[in-house]
Amino acid sequence: MLTHIHISDYTIVDTLDMEFHDGMTVITGETGAGKSIMLDALGLCLGDRADPKAVRSGSERAEVTATFAIADNAAATAWLRARDLDHGDECLLRRVVTAEGRSRAYINGSASTLQDCAELGELLIDIHSQHAHQSLLRKPVQRAMLDAFAGQQALARRVEQAASDWLRGQRELAMLTGNRDEATARAQLLAYQVDELEQLGLREGELEELERDQSLLANAEDILQGAHQALEICEEQAGSARHALQLMRVASGSKTADNARSLLDSAAIQLEEARREIQRYIDSIEIDPERLAEVEKRLEQLHDVARKHRIKPPQLLELQAGLQEELAGLAQGGQRIEELQRELDALAESYRKDATRLSKERAKAAGDLVARATEVLHTLAMADCRFDIALTPRETRAPHSHGAEDIEFLISTNPGSAPQPLGKIASGGELSRISLAIQVVTAKSGTLPSMVFDEVDVGIGGAVAEVVGRLLRGLAAEAQVLCVTHLPQVASQGHRHLLVSKTSDKTAAWTRMTALEDDQRAQEIARMLGGVKLTEQSLAHAREMLRDAEGA
Repeated sequence: MLTHIHISDYTIVDTLDMEFHDGMTVITGETGAGKSIMLDALGLCLGDRADPKAVRSGSERAEVTATFAIADNAAATAWLRARDLDHGDECLLRRVVTAEGRSRAYINGSASTLQDCAELGELLIDIHSQHAHQSLLRKPVQRAMLDAFAGQQALARRVEQAASDWLRGQRELAMLTGNRDEATARAQLLAYQVDELEQLGLREGELEELERDQSLLANAEDILQGAHQALEICEEQAGSARHALQLMRVASGSKTADNARSLLDSAAIQLEEARREIQRYIDSIEIDPERLAEVEKRLEQLHDVARKHRIKPPQLLELQAGLQEELAGLAQGGQRIEELQRELDALAESYRKDATRLSKERAKAAGDLVARATEVLHTLAMADCRFDIALTPRETRAPHSHGAEDIEFLISTNPGSAPQPLGKIASGGELSRISLAIQVVTAKSGTLPSMVFDEVDVGIGGAVAEVVGRLLRGLAAEAQVLCVTHLPQVASQGHRHLLVSKTSDKTAAWTRMTALEDDQRAQEIARMLGGVKLTEQSLAHAREMLRDAEGA
């Protein structure tokens, strides 16, 4: 779950540090105070496109860091471990945007691509709004949600694995049984590529060593200059400490003078030790233009070959092994064909058996999910909303990694209109409520550890707003829920309450976020109920709403 966010010099935020907890946290504030700034900033960490105009006026750069606890998030932990980015039970996503338009992204301190940030973000948090991170709009998420609701994740994985193995076998079979001239040409190409990679002679870990050497050699002069300056300072300070020690030796034998002499003696010793260590460090650094040229030439060679194969340099060894394996397979020729055909027949039969069972379970679960979600939608003032799940059989019976049918969530918000994909029909507020309804129904079967709801209460009020608040609070029993709201009925249901406020002078404006306690919460909810001027009636009503929420 999201545990902390740090924002600096982003739009009208100079510095913001906020801790988050489990349960339901509501975020309120006056219109225009900047309630959605946190979500926009969080979006940067999740791979959103950077806009240099978002850098606070007069600042050189904006920076956002989001910290997530992942001890109970097996998917995110596995993703990080597969890329050697795991650092214990926390994950830090950081994004820096400069006023000139440059942007850098980091995962646990390592420079990363925006695509990686987006992939990891999909395993950490789900933002329900008009935001690009609305996962429910993605068909793979819809399919996974239905399979989880049906309790058939293991069966779905078996279907996916069988299809993947079958497709891989088909490619191999086509290669073996295809035109012999093409097979020969392929073998010749593979032999040339393998020979080229073998001639390259890349060692395991060599690329990392070269990059480290290049960085050190390219910056050797700067490093040495700084080290020499540090050495001079240590020598000067050591001399000063020794001189001061001599002066203190004539002082009387008081305890204070003894303490001073002891400290000066210790300082002189430590400075001398530091001087020797710095000197040893200086002696270890060489300005070696020839070695730098060799390293850069070798790196250029590796990058040229990687570019030729349209891969990244760290993938060269993996590519070489794969090409060698494929070449060895070609060499075996026809004796593999009969064995491979038997394997494919067995895989296809296993796939058909599991895919047929999965289709039946999906159809059954889809009907149940639609019925239960529709009931929730009716309580959210969406009685005319028609929710459906389309299970469209594939045109071919060949094994497919997603099973025998394509899955898509459909919605119609007007009577008589045919259901269409969610992203084409629902507005921001409607989509948030539809997402809420589906998440409430599927919460027990698995959801992301953190969910953000923005605009979930657009266009509603009264009793429906109270239902929305209660549903969100109930959902918070299964996952962390953050909700940006302007309705007191929703705000009163939160376990915690954050207030966004804006102040300004003649030169600038600032946004602040403050955690509210009991009396402060009552005052804010009273403001939401009755406007700027608070009355005893509105305060009493606010306190009653908070008590009702706690007692529910």
